[in-house]
Amino acid sequence: MARIALDAMGGDRAPAATVAGALLALGDFGSKHVIQLVGRDEIIRAELQRQLAGDFASRTADAARLQIVHAPDVIAMSDKPTVAIRGKPKSSMVVGLRMQADGQSDAFVSAGNTGAQMAASIFIFRLHDGLTRPAIPTLFPTARIPIVVLDSGANVDCSADELVQFARLGCVYAEDVLGRKNPIVGLLSIGEEPEKGNAVVKEANALLMSAGLNFQGNVEGRDLPMGASDRGPVDVVVCDGFVGNVILKFYESVAPMIVKLIGERGVAPEVLAGALETLDYASTGGAPLLGVRGVSIIAHGKSSATAIRNALHVAARTFETGMSAHIGQRIAQRAAAQQGVVA
Repeated sequence: MARIALDAMGGDRAPAATVAGALLALGDFGSKHVIQLVGRDEIIRAELQRQLAGDFASRTADAARLQIVHAPDVIAMSDKPTVAIRGKPKSSMVVGLRMQADGQSDAFVSAGNTGAQMAASIFIFRLHDGLTRPAIPTLFPTARIPIVVLDSGANVDCSADELVQFARLGCVYAEDVLGRKNPIVGLLSIGEEPEKGNAVVKEANALLMSAGLNFQGNVEGRDLPMGASDRGPVDVVVCDGFVGNVILKFYESVAPMIVKLIGERGVAPEVLAGALETLDYASTGGAPLLGVRGVSIIAHGKSSATAIRNALHVAARTFETGMSAHIGQRIAQRAAAQQGVVA
């Protein structure tokens, strides 16, 4: 059984979306997991009572597996990341993360301030030895099967060594969450040739060639929607967080654009919306912050109840697979192997 702490105050639509998402997820989980709503007690209880008296009247039994943990402060979207650590130690985000560090919880989910969540997760959980930065993976739908793209916004500027670290993190994610054996890695660049790209990308290409990964080489932006390059399929695509976040935001805009353009020509919008459902961020819900010694799931700031529900599923899956420990083992094994070569 997993105990999943949810930042009930995090996100543009909290607490309505977070409470509703928790009730939806509990209906899916059955008696398997417990959800801990972390935030201002009186606000959460009032919202829970309102929903149980309305749309979720049939979920009273599920609500018995909700625990409310009081946290008086809230980290605003406009707060600087350092606020999470120094200025608001009793915020719903910090309290929820510390519960896991203290053994009172098994996973944490928030749709709140991403920078603050990242800073607090690193400070409270620490990074696995051998890593210098965490990364945020995002599942991109393709014409083939979903691919993992990282980093999606945690690190705007990266070194070549860090891009290699992201490749290792992405491979563990693809194995544990997607069930891909020996995932194929691509490095996002402006051409497939090794000499294409900026200085960091060219150096990363050379490092990845000898990293012991199933590295295909450079891939281009046009390869992402297809899930493959001219040389074959790809499972993990590596880039810095600046490029990754730009691509992510572009991806999010594609479905509404297509619905609008084709809808203007007489096609029923609901038919298109169903066909393009996989392009909706809510269908994924959230992504684990890879590299920290814990389970910290980052959800979209505009998360709906459905998105929160799916983010809670990601948290349960991440905990059940032991992905964080797996990452630590993989990094340690690689370091040992490199020391053996040097010796």
